Amino acid sequence: MDPIKIIQKYYSIDSKTYQLLISHSEAVTKKALEIAKHVPHLHPDLKFIQEATMLHDIGIFLTDAPDLGCSGDKPYICHGYLGREILEKEWFPRHALVCERHIGIWLTAEDIEREKLPLPKRDMLPISIEEEIICFADKFFSKTEKGISKEKTIDKIKEERKKFWKDKIDKFNEWVKAFWK
Repeated sequence: MDPIKIIQKYYSIDSKTYQLLISHSEAVTKKALEIAKHVPHLHPDLKFIQEATMLHDIGIFLTDAPDLGCSGDKPYICHGYLGREILEKEWFPRHALVCERHIGIWLTAEDIEREKLPLPKRDMLPISIEEEIICFADKFFSKTEKGISKEKTIDKIKEERKKFWKDKIDKFNEWVKAFWK
């Protein structure tokens, strides 16, 4: 499987969105592989992490995110389940789940209903060790109009997440304990 070829089926290689997506995905992939190498006792599948991390944001073009060059009709938070749909059509069901499950931190059907999020009413929790590593690694980088931002610190990630997911900081702290050097 070649993640770049799959991305190129949906993105023009000379578009701003493609450049942002690739830059972000490469940074997150590097971080995810670095994290995975710190936990060999958990036996993470490095090949799968590399592939799935490159594809985790494939659904962004379907969202309304003009700063990223995206002109879809869905809110940005929908890019996870939209990416899942894309990769399921491509016959990569395991990779598809990473797309959906990397959104937020530990997003439950209850959260979706309580917050009235425009998402399917189902748990979107990272389950496998690979999904957890990718979700954790993704929190270190944002996509911006100028490209990827510099890597965030753990404290910066916690500060940003408190605004939206106060009740998820405990889960994030578990990841810090499990994955951080």
